Amino acid sequence: MATKHDENAPTTVRVIKTVSVFPKSLHPQQIIHLSNLDRQCPLLMYVVFFYKSSGAFQNLCLGSIFNCLKSGLEETLCIWYPAAGRLNLNPSDGKLNLWCNNGGAVLVEAVTDVKIIELGDLSQYNEFFEHLVYKPDFHGNFSEMPLVVAQVTRFGCGGYSIGIGASHSLFDGPATYDFLHAWASSSAILKQKRGTELFKPAMTAQSSGPDMKFATGTLPGVWNSNLALKTFHLSSAMIESLKSKVFGERRGSFSCSSFDLLAAHLWKARTKALGVRKGAMVCLQFAVDIRNKMVPQLPKGFSGNAYVLASVALTAEELEAGSREAIVEKIKEAKNSINNDYVIAYNQALDGPQGSLPQLNELTIISDWTRMPFHKIDFIHGDAAAYVSPLLSPIPQVAYFMQSPIDLRGVDVRIGLHPQTMDAFSHFFLPPTPIIFCSFLFHYTSSFSLS
Repeated sequence: MATKHDENAPTTVRVIKTVSVFPKSLHPQQIIHLSNLDRQCPLLMYVVFFYKSSGAFQNLCLGSIFNCLKSGLEETLCIWYPAAGRLNLNPSDGKLNLWCNNGGAVLVEAVTDVKIIELGDLSQYNEFFEHLVYKPDFHGNFSEMPLVVAQVTRFGCGGYSIGIGASHSLFDGPATYDFLHAWASSSAILKQKRGTELFKPAMTAQSSGPDMKFATGTLPGVWNSNLALKTFHLSSAMIESLKSKVFGERRGSFSCSSFDLLAAHLWKARTKALGVRKGAMVCLQFAVDIRNKMVPQLPKGFSGNAYVLASVALTAEELEAGSREAIVEKIKEAKNSINNDYVIAYNQALDGPQGSLPQLNELTIISDWTRMPFHKIDFIHGDAAAYVSPLLSPIPQVAYFMQSPIDLRGVDVRIGLHPQTMDAFSHFFLPPTPIIFCSFLFHYTSSFSLS
């Protein structure tokens, strides 16, 4: 992943055992052809679930929790059988496809003397989190890399973490949420097993559509960056205050989601904080779920990458001078432009030569997780997780909008910025409010290379 660790640094997490987990019932081997969307990022994306100590499982041994998770995963892999497979390179065209070979997932049992409270604010990235996930050795051969890995770690306080890595070629955000929810439902740890819905696996790429151009391409110079990751907590009161400030008395007659407003607000704040020259073109890109955009619509529980990037482009001067209301309208127009023809043509465009996207100072990317309440997935004892933290992504500059676990309509915004621009961004981004804002920075050096 993106963080480089000192091999000689002592680790405070001790691995007890590592096992392969296979489907309870093996599925006939087959090749599933991935779409171009699925092939864009064939990497494991990690999240860590934190469950604080509870009297309900204080005396429950780690081995028992491990075995329940293993049994639940075996059952889940029977339904989500592609997750037990491997990516496979087609020698005839050099493209990755999905080989459903029952190769299995990996589950790790670990312990640490560290107490969860010692990690501080769990919403803020901490390099220690990187020790709470299993990272298989990868030397460029995708056929050897599992598509699902997990590590359950018992803390010195009696709490637990479950760190999970899932291949982005198999799961986008909603598909990841559905898979993890199904797994948790099948793991009877201090609760009754719940029935799980049968989900369909990956989508086959479409092969026809209009000839259109899209803002697809490779990102320049993102893999070696000194950045600071920070999570901003926007309460529901802050968001309502911002809506009132932007729309005033016209709020009732102006349709605007929290995402549209926060995306416009963040784009303006980030561009201004970075000091982009006025004549430069700046671009906002954000993922749009296409499950209901396709004809016919994709089935409920569809697993794969069912999103495209919508784009809005302006000069930095136009963005700064434009009202948030006007920017919101452009974002809504971009979202409404996504239809079946757009999706097919977008997928085709990924097959062609890829140019370079704008420099990251001029490109703001947002990933919306607010409709995926990961913290409500109860792997262990029926309670919501204290927090679910995504680990370092391949592009740490991406802004993640996440549902707050303590405020239903609140939004946690995690973003990577250079330390020298963080204060300016905070000034432009945070709405005026009497609520005290508490957070800290974590500095890291990312070093990442595509294989």
